[in-house]
Amino acid sequence: MIEFRPLNDLSVHLERLIKGRLWLKVIIGLILGAMLGIFLNPSSGLISENIRDVTATWLDLPGQIFMRLVQMIMIPLIFSSIISGIISNTSENLKSFGLRLMLYFVFTTIAAIIIGIGTTLLFKPGAYMLALGGFPSAEGDDMIPSKQSLQIDKIPNAISNLIPNNPLESILNGEMLGVVIFTIIIGVAITQLKDKTANPIIRFAEAIQKICMIIVSWAMLLVPYAVFGLMAALISRTGVEVFIGLGYYILVVIIGLMVLLTFYMMIILIVVRMNPFVFIQKIKEPLLLAFSTASSAAVMPISMKTADEKLHVSSNISDFVIPIGATINMDGTALFQCATTIFMAQAYGIELSIINLILITATVVAASIGTPAIPGGGVIILATVLESAGIPISGLIVIIGIDRILGMFRTAVNVSGDLTACLVFDKFYGSNST
Repeated sequence: MIEFRPLNDLSVHLERLIKGRLWLKVIIGLILGAMLGIFLNPSSGLISENIRDVTATWLDLPGQIFMRLVQMIMIPLIFSSIISGIISNTSENLKSFGLRLMLYFVFTTIAAIIIGIGTTLLFKPGAYMLALGGFPSAEGDDMIPSKQSLQIDKIPNAISNLIPNNPLESILNGEMLGVVIFTIIIGVAITQLKDKTANPIIRFAEAIQKICMIIVSWAMLLVPYAVFGLMAALISRTGVEVFIGLGYYILVVIIGLMVLLTFYMMIILIVVRMNPFVFIQKIKEPLLLAFSTASSAAVMPISMKTADEKLHVSSNISDFVIPIGATINMDGTALFQCATTIFMAQAYGIELSIINLILITATVVAASIGTPAIPGGGVIILATVLESAGIPISGLIVIIGIDRILGMFRTAVNVSGDLTACLVFDKFYGSNST
């Protein structure tokens, strides 16, 4: 049997940072950054707008460097980690494991969408916005019927397009879903090779994984400063009044995300038989990093380390589940997209029928799978969801203004969902995968 070194052996470079209470540094950075952002905001009357713009650009620098370092190694890390997870499983186990993992992700995504629909219909934040004047009027309010008729025709092409005809193009364009599917196919093919032929490929993937972890350890040194700068720049540019003006909508989305998190805790309690509060305590570091960076990709190495060392998940499971989960398991993002779509429909005074809601659900499931694991990825895909429901996308400019704060919450929920999946599948497959 071909052996692959578990990821926790390769992530010793992060040990010092974790022991150094990285989560505490992140919280301090968030608080100090918010205070500086309020001071720099022109509405405070202390700083001119020109000075604010220049200062905010420099404050963004550590965060931009951090995100670019993470994005630079994201594809090779996904490639090497998925291959290690596949190779570490027997081919019979992989067939059952992979299919059930996909079904589990679809199940939790649909649950997130139901929560998003229910929360938004219950609290009606868009109706409150409509009472205040609603969004700017835009052409296209009558697009709903024509968009519905096109969806079924697009399904066969959407399925065939899941397999990239040019993997290099997917890599260059950052199409994560295409990269993941290509990597899975390559990984399964490697399991069919003889050990003598496969060993050089496996050692090469192992070296790539180790190099990525070293680079991540460098990037992690920037995290407290990146969080400080990003938060200061965000508040200085938008101001607190943006969050207050759309506070009800933000509150409704956060309530939905908290309900989704409670759903995960129920899975942890009922299926895994673990105390949910112990689970939250063990995963606090990846959750805080997810909250501060709003990027599932940035948290992926820490999530894998936490799964291995804190949750005691088999490295064969975490190496396979977390990279795939960070790409396609975007439950928090799915909830946000669904809630925002209904919110904007309410704000425009558009009535959504049951058929509209079913259409939105199907579109959100497909769109959330392809959502980039980067800040703002949810808004990028949201335009597709709005278009499919016949809702004008002109109101997106308002959502973009507050997306960062919502992105922090939904990314933390996304990461908790990936770690929940690790525990669930380790319970059923961990002992057979070692």
